[in-house]
Amino acid sequence: MPKVAYSEEERERIRESLIAVGLEMMAKQGIRHTTVEQIYQAVGISRTFFYSFFPTKEDLIVESLYLQQPKLVAYVRSLMENPAYSWRDAVRHFLFSCCYGEKNGIAVLTVEEQQMIFRRLSPESYQVFREKQARLFGDILQCFGIRPDPARVSLFINLSLGVMVLCRAIPQTLPLFVPEAKEQTVDFQIDSIVNCLEAMKKEDAERHKPV
Repeated sequence: MPKVAYSEEERERIRESLIAVGLEMMAKQGIRHTTVEQIYQAVGISRTFFYSFFPTKEDLIVESLYLQQPKLVAYVRSLMENPAYSWRDAVRHFLFSCCYGEKNGIAVLTVEEQQMIFRRLSPESYQVFREKQARLFGDILQCFGIRPDPARVSLFINLSLGVMVLCRAIPQTLPLFVPEAKEQTVDFQIDSIVNCLEAMKKEDAERHKPV
């Protein structure tokens, strides 16, 4: 007979498990290919009980992305501390890993998924999402040794998400783009982003150079 009463501690533990399992599945097989049924079955609860925690799949996706944020910062730090990588190689490797998210255990939103979540979020939740997003990309810039002022963070968000979206959108969402040139296009854009970030880093170094 299924359990009908749970303590608050048990409910919180189940909620955390749903988020963690959801993130793991989304990072491995993609967000659109991860179903609510797969998640609640893996945690061992019913469909009805799942929806007592998250009214929609989109609500779970957002919480899973929040859980991923510190993992991404830790990943960036590990790359920057790896003696096998130069600064440029470490930055490039991070961006490349995000572009091909499922191959590297990183959950990345497609254009359609971004639109789906945006429609679901309330104005207050959207504001929280944007604040957490800015904090994440600011932390990543700091790991790169770059001063994360708001204008730089905003530019870095757009440039990074732009190449990730492009990579995932060709050819299904952007059928007029040439799929045969997809990898070269992504490589070019990543190199351009790295050049931009390197210029910021040099600018910071010049600012702190003794007169």
